[in-house]
Amino acid sequence: MLKSQIQSVWHFMAKLFSKLNQRRFLLWIVPPLAFVLIKLLYFTCKKKFHINTNGSHTPSIYAFWHGELLMLPLAYIDYAQKTSLDAMISRHFDGELIAKLILLLGGGSIRGSSSKGGTEALRAAIRSLRNGRDVAITPDGPRGPRHSVAEGVVAIAAMKKVPIITMNCKPSRYWKLKSWDEFCIPKPFSTLEFYFGDPFFIHEMSMDEAKALIKNKLLEHAL
Repeated sequence: MLKSQIQSVWHFMAKLFSKLNQRRFLLWIVPPLAFVLIKLLYFTCKKKFHINTNGSHTPSIYAFWHGELLMLPLAYIDYAQKTSLDAMISRHFDGELIAKLILLLGGGSIRGSSSKGGTEALRAAIRSLRNGRDVAITPDGPRGPRHSVAEGVVAIAAMKKVPIITMNCKPSRYWKLKSWDEFCIPKPFSTLEFYFGDPFFIHEMSMDEAKALIKNKLLEHAL
């Protein structure tokens, strides 16, 4: 009898701490906590915006490096004065966490990447642009290599003939993680310099020409 009870408790604990339940717990706790921390961090920092031409009046593709993305959703809101942004996010579990965080920030998500669900994500991005929403893409995400440009951003911009606006965030003081993207976390009370490039079109360029142009513009103010 005792052995049977112990086995029952063991099975219950195993189920409770299963991978699925662990992920459910993380999805419940991590996005709200990250939302609060990001808002507080953004609030404590001094912001400087470098903008020549504000292109937020028309649906656009916003491109930025994966390692610089932490502060950019809030910078987009200050730049565009709206939250009509759908971010292309991978179907991995970490992408699910980011999707819920973007939702808390007022945006939407497009699930898929160049490695998984690319065709569906491409169609969804086109629908977003057709509906008057902006689309955010990390050309080197979700797995790198760092500062590379995948074909998805070019394909979407060419098919819809919409402008691309590059975004960069350069903190005066920051931590840099030892990840493939060298993910940057600004330090509290630092200065955040945001660079929004002038809108440009690539639908008349070849794939290689467009990728090279996007990369060069993003590298101009990269960390």
